[in-house]
Amino acid sequence: MTTAVLSIGSNMGDRLANLQSAVDGLPALAVSAVYETAPWGVTDQDDFLNAIVVASREDLDEWDWLRRAHELENAAGRVREVRWGPRSLDVDVITVTGVTSTDPKLELPHPRAHERAFVLVPWLDVQPDATLPGHGSVAELLAVLGDGGVRRRDDLKLEAA
Repeated sequence: MTTAVLSIGSNMGDRLANLQSAVDGLPALAVSAVYETAPWGVTDQDDFLNAIVVASREDLDEWDWLRRAHELENAAGRVREVRWGPRSLDVDVITVTGVTSTDPKLELPHPRAHERAFVLVPWLDVQPDATLPGHGSVAELLAVLGDGGVRRRDDLKLEAA
């Protein structure tokens, strides 16, 4: 069985519905609370809603998780015009249990996860003892990084199937 941690985000259209479409398309074991964050990279755009999904399926490898992420993005109308620009849905594979990769098409663990509070904060919701391979405890990484203005949105909820 392979387990993946995926970060989902949206800052275009019905942001919550876009996130829910990702959750619905994944074999989710756990889904974090929804968080709102300022954009990262290109900052002249709307705020994002973000969450973490822990998903597991016996027959998927790391490339299957990446393909599924791209399928979900495409189904939500994702257009890749500007790096770190606005998007209807962003699905990043953060880790796949037991897998490391330096392939430029799929670096695992995600090469910038340790720099992103919008990944670390919701990840702790669903896996309080999580570790990011090569970097250490997610809680310790977040203690050093700070929450980066990540705001929990208790008025919004994602439902796992």
